[in-house]
Amino acid sequence: MNLSTIKSKILASKLVSIVTHHNPDGDAIGSSLGLANLLKKQGLRVEVIVPNTFPLFLNWMHGVSQILDYEKSSTKCDKLLASSDVIFCLDFNATHRIAGVQKAVINSEAAKVMIDHHLEPDGFCDYIMSDISASSTAELVHKFICELGFQNDIDKNIGEPLYCGIMTDTGSFKFPSTSANTHDVVSDLIKRGTDNAKVHQLVYDSSSIARLKLIGHCLNKMEIIENRVTVFSLSEETHKNLQLKKGDNEGIVNYGLSIKTIDVSVFFREDKEIIKISFRSKGDIDVNQFARTYFNGGGHKNAAGGMSKESLNGTIKHFRNSIKIFLSE
Repeated sequence: MNLSTIKSKILASKLVSIVTHHNPDGDAIGSSLGLANLLKKQGLRVEVIVPNTFPLFLNWMHGVSQILDYEKSSTKCDKLLASSDVIFCLDFNATHRIAGVQKAVINSEAAKVMIDHHLEPDGFCDYIMSDISASSTAELVHKFICELGFQNDIDKNIGEPLYCGIMTDTGSFKFPSTSANTHDVVSDLIKRGTDNAKVHQLVYDSSSIARLKLIGHCLNKMEIIENRVTVFSLSEETHKNLQLKKGDNEGIVNYGLSIKTIDVSVFFREDKEIIKISFRSKGDIDVNQFARTYFNGGGHKNAAGGMSKESLNGTIKHFRNSIKIFLSE
């Protein structure tokens, strides 16, 4: 489908659904609500569906209380997706990334629109806006809104979620994916009413005491490999003892990169029967390739994720061996 066709389908829709990935982050929620609020302004019925819960520090955006959690309302979500005219797939490009929502999205006869910035998209959508050079999906949603001709409809209720998505996925505009266009987009959002200082405060200055204790715990236990790699880890037992909530471990992996000599930082979190892993890197070190090769994962060149079904200690041991090989190559 071309843009004009998908625009006609959207505007003629009785129901538009927006779906994003499992364990939604700032870009997932921000891009979803930014687009949802824009489409609602056109008089459309819009439902946002997430596979599971998201961090509390994202719980301030306009429309957030209407988001449907698939784990809590699967029957309702299945019916909505089955009766949707258009389904937007935001911030993911392969259906396994939406966990339990996958079957309902695949089986729906709705026109499907992908907006995403990750590598190697699957071709399951009718209209695809995919750009791996973009800083975030929220940046691409802004582009999509402009291409639809709705740029002048952007207000603070649309702009602030999009700003949040861009800000969080760029590490407050410090990651290499931050381009001149990224700054042009956030400039446009600020001109249209986005309170950038407020968004930053709501996201980054709302930590719980438990999160600060977690940061202290992780920094105290930090391991350094060959003066180039930092390793942080969190056991399930410590997670319970600190009474952590979803999102409390967000961004801890980035602390390692603040050390001058460090090129790679990794965070291991024990979660029931699997180990969830976050990778970050500087410069030309491709942690996307590393995650794909060694830990069933992927993502971006300088930011990726992975998983392991070994024990926490076994996973870290495997990482120590594999990262030495990877860096030597």
